[in-house]
Amino acid sequence: MSFLLYLIGLLFISLIAAFVAFPLLSPSEERESLAEPESQTVRWEKQKADAYAALKEAEFDLQMGKLTDADYQLLREKYEARALEALAQLDRLNQVKKQVGAERNPILS
Repeated sequence: MSFLLYLIGLLFISLIAAFVAFPLLSPSEERESLAEPESQTVRWEKQKADAYAALKEAEFDLQMGKLTDADYQLLREKYEARALEALAQLDRLNQVKKQVGAERNPILS
């Protein structure tokens, strides 16, 4: 009786392990290629938002006297460059999305 119980337990554990391992072993290249532009957009949106927040914080620190004018200018240049990079990449991604949409629906273009 105990052998049958162990066998059922082993079978149950094997089924659970297979259920957990199946998504890890299945090919996910198709899902990744479809989600890639969206994840890039999210990444650049986050970088843009972080840069804007850092600029506001640096300006506040300047007003509070925690930063010198030279330090503020360095931080401002750094975060403005990050924000501009994010905006340029978002524009590029939007153009790619428009081109892909135009290729899929040439009548609507």
